[in-house]
Amino acid sequence: MAEIDIAQKIGGIDSVDAARKVFEKKMDKESLAKIDKIKTEKALIKIANAIVMGDPDAVFVNTGSAEDKQWIRDHALEKGEEKKLPMDGHTIHYDLKEEQGRIVDRTYYIADPEEDISSLAQKMLRNDAVGVVKTHMTGIMRGKTLIVGFYSRGPVGAPASNPAIEASTSAYVLHSAEILYRNFFADFDREVAAGGHFFTNIHSEGKNRPEDLPNARVLMDRKDRTTYSFNCTYAGNTLLLKKGNHRFAVDKAVYEHRGEQLAEHMFITGMQGPGNRQTWCVGAAPSGCGKTTTAMAGNFFVGDDLAQMWIAEDGSIRSINPECGIFGIVEDVNMEGDPLLMTNLRNPGAEVIWTNVLIDDNGVPHWTGHGEPMPDHGMNFQGKWEKGMTDEKGKPIPPSHPNARCTISSTALANYSNRAEDPAGVETRVVTYSGRDSDTMPPVWVARNSDNGVVIGACIVSAATATEVGASGVKRAPWANAPFIPGALGDYMAAQFEFFASPKIAADKRPVMAGLNYFLTDEARGGTTKKLLGEKKDVKVWLSWLERMAHNDVSFIETPIGNLPKYEDLRQLFSDLIDKPYPYELYEKQFSLYIDNIIARIDLQTAAYKKDERIPEKLFTILAEQKKGLEALKAKFGPIVTPKQLEEK
Repeated sequence: MAEIDIAQKIGGIDSVDAARKVFEKKMDKESLAKIDKIKTEKALIKIANAIVMGDPDAVFVNTGSAEDKQWIRDHALEKGEEKKLPMDGHTIHYDLKEEQGRIVDRTYYIADPEEDISSLAQKMLRNDAVGVVKTHMTGIMRGKTLIVGFYSRGPVGAPASNPAIEASTSAYVLHSAEILYRNFFADFDREVAAGGHFFTNIHSEGKNRPEDLPNARVLMDRKDRTTYSFNCTYAGNTLLLKKGNHRFAVDKAVYEHRGEQLAEHMFITGMQGPGNRQTWCVGAAPSGCGKTTTAMAGNFFVGDDLAQMWIAEDGSIRSINPECGIFGIVEDVNMEGDPLLMTNLRNPGAEVIWTNVLIDDNGVPHWTGHGEPMPDHGMNFQGKWEKGMTDEKGKPIPPSHPNARCTISSTALANYSNRAEDPAGVETRVVTYSGRDSDTMPPVWVARNSDNGVVIGACIVSAATATEVGASGVKRAPWANAPFIPGALGDYMAAQFEFFASPKIAADKRPVMAGLNYFLTDEARGGTTKKLLGEKKDVKVWLSWLERMAHNDVSFIETPIGNLPKYEDLRQLFSDLIDKPYPYELYEKQFSLYIDNIIARIDLQTAAYKKDERIPEKLFTILAEQKKGLEALKAKFGPIVTPKQLEEK
């Protein structure tokens, strides 16, 4: 056991025999027969303490069988957490209108006084957390059924997969878990024995009232690897297998497998290269910044949100997706930019849970940016909706919330790759980092070496998105993983430098590390509109150019920030891959360096990181070298340096 198991401190169950007595009181014969197959004593004691603490009327054990999955679907409908839509297998779920994203202001790491916590996070001292959990979770499950499921965060048998338990009174949460994760009830004991650990997640939505939201909390105990969540419904706060357990996976990689593993906020997709070769790419971006779109641009889809990575014995970097489905933002998803996903959303055949979209009178979902006629009225995340509605501040109420989602299995996608279930992972040759950057960086640039690649990741800056309640403005978003890094940023950064520079990585298997930015605007390059300089579908070209870079098939232009593509290579890729002209004037706008903007970004990062402890000195050295090179370019060419001038240099 951990130093302090909060659930046990409250529940008081400390033996398997005592746990079984709890099960006998709360479970019917079927669930008792199921739980009897689980032999991991720590897991049984943890589940029993969750039961004693929450005091549900009943407990249902979910084995992932067809019958159990159907029971969960039916229970979600009975409780009113979901409603059926006319398309077979489609349902709609609405979160509280005041809770449409991660409650970052009420999310804490449980910590001891001497414990280091990321400077970008909040902590709650362990003794205080015991009181908060006891006050708010004791009896919170009365009148409800607690559902317990056993999941693998990754293909069963993969070196970086993590076993986890999800225990929640929300049928919507467990329904989502069945789509997004691998229920491996039969393999749970074996995998826990092999890895020596499991994550635990305990949640209840409580009475599901707006007035309870100020008391909602997501608490993560790093030492016991247990999350506690209460009085909330949005999946980012309640489906704790996702970002809650991702945090534990980050901790595990940094402090137990340093230089050998990473846990990242990244998509995984495969690009088809010349000669039918497959090249696998991973890419980081903050939530709401295009990870799903980028992942779907690949020819072979593995994942759109999370990645577990390790160095294999053959000297390659391998990646797996902890998930097996998509919990994807739907705003601006349309047939032009996302045809593969749209095909599933608009045609029968796939199970889909919709959240916080507009449902018209015919039961059809609609959302902002779907490229279809919008109905005049319907039901959405805040109740009845009609065109022209405004809120109490006079602000227009959109048809769907900006963080509205669809939950769907990866296997439904036309470009799904069965490599997603390969415990050996996929060999990873391209690593990208991106954010919502409207005015500074070019669409794609490649680091000169792994240390410079880590610095690209460390220096992501992004406009805030609707995924976080109350967030606004432009902010730093290191590695797009910052909200999920529990420990000191310096420790995490050092682990990144060690991993990508590891001598265990074979010279011919080292990945290309690059920045991506497809949010650059016309206005930022001398134009008069806020329109993007390009389209979403262009990302297929940027990834394909990186695929060629990984195999030394293209040349490049050297700059202080990294290597840029040459025009002719991009023009040919635009023509061959997406049948689109690519005028030189657009290339020049996209790839000219706006020196003052980039230097301002470097100064921002330098000043911010100097406030953190234990930041590796090489970050500051690399940023200083880049600034010096940019200043030299400015002295020679002025504040805007074109690709032709860069080639001339």
